[in-house]
Amino acid sequence: MTFSDIFKSSYLDNVSSIEPFDMVLALVLAFCVGLFIFFVYKKTYQGVMYSSSFGVTLIALTMITTLVILAVTSNVVLSLGMVGALSIVRFRTAIKEPLDIAFLFWSIAAGIVLAAGLIPLAVFGSVIIGIILLVFVNRKSHVNPYIVVLQCDGSETERKALSLLGEHTQKCVVKSKTAQKGMVELNCEIRLKDDNTDFVNALADLDGVSSAVLVSYNGDYMG
Repeated sequence: MTFSDIFKSSYLDNVSSIEPFDMVLALVLAFCVGLFIFFVYKKTYQGVMYSSSFGVTLIALTMITTLVILAVTSNVVLSLGMVGALSIVRFRTAIKEPLDIAFLFWSIAAGIVLAAGLIPLAVFGSVIIGIILLVFVNRKSHVNPYIVVLQCDGSETERKALSLLGEHTQKCVVKSKTAQKGMVELNCEIRLKDDNTDFVNALADLDGVSSAVLVSYNGDYMG
């Protein structure tokens, strides 16, 4: 094969199948939409440890999806090969927060819609989704639960401690109880009346109470 054969190859015909301006515009818009998704993710994150790398992944995922769909829409044969190539990809990273799945699908959907040329749908749709997430995710519709871990020396101290908890909290429910010789451990789910947590000090000062620990609780972790 000579250099002239290379330049006559049909492979080079695909270079001009997508206009450079269209490519640049699609990628710039994908970056802007991905940046908006990253901003919404940062403002609505409620997990234990914020991961900036996941936010950057949302931007990259939007741009990469746009790039792939642009290539697929320009060549039908390439679209079939792309399906086969992507079918062997496996992702092993665990998704810790359920809301993260929504952001991943949002980034992929935005990239697909932008590459399809439906720019108003991608932009306005992303804005509406972002506003809805900002409003509902950050909205506190209930009082945050807490767990009180209490260690005392007997049933009499246990009754006094539960009575004190009932006076200073909106709700107190015993979740678990461990009884051993000379020691009783209680795990109680409570709802605070306000931000005042001085009742924990009062619990620790009760005769027969060896320790009183208050931790926040969201159903998945303590801390």
